[in-house]
Amino acid sequence: MPTRYRERLTERSEGRLVVTIDRDHCLLLYPLPDWEEIERKLMRLPTLNAHARQLQRLMVGHATDLELDGHGRVLLPAELRTFAGLVRDVVLLGQGNRFELWDELRWTSQRDEWLKNEELPGALPADLESLSL
Repeated sequence: MPTRYRERLTERSEGRLVVTIDRDHCLLLYPLPDWEEIERKLMRLPTLNAHARQLQRLMVGHATDLELDGHGRVLLPAELRTFAGLVRDVVLLGQGNRFELWDELRWTSQRDEWLKNEELPGALPADLESLSL
C-alpha cells in the first residue's frame, strides 16, 4: 500500500482491509468499516432476485480479510490474484472509499476502451449528463 494511504488506513481500520472481486476482473479493497457497510447493503438485497443473488455470491462470497503488515503490504489469496490476472505489474486506483487493484495490461486496455466509448453519443446515463467536473 502506498505510504500516503497507510496512516489513514491505520487510523480508520487499524490496517484491516477486505478484498473481493469485481465483474471487471479487478480486485476491490475496502477498509474494514466501509466493507461492513457495503456487506450489510448487499445482504439486504432481495434474495429472490437473481441479479441480487449473483452480486451477493460474487462480492460477499469472495470477500477475504487482509491486514497491512509492518511495511504496508498485504498478502492476497492466490485464488483472487488468479481471478484478476495479477502476475507482475499492477495498478492501484483510489476510488473514494475503496481501492481497485488491476493487472497493468488489463487496466490499460480497459481504460482505453472506456475512453473510446466515451465519445459515443448517449453513452452517459441521463442523470450524469448534467454533471460538471
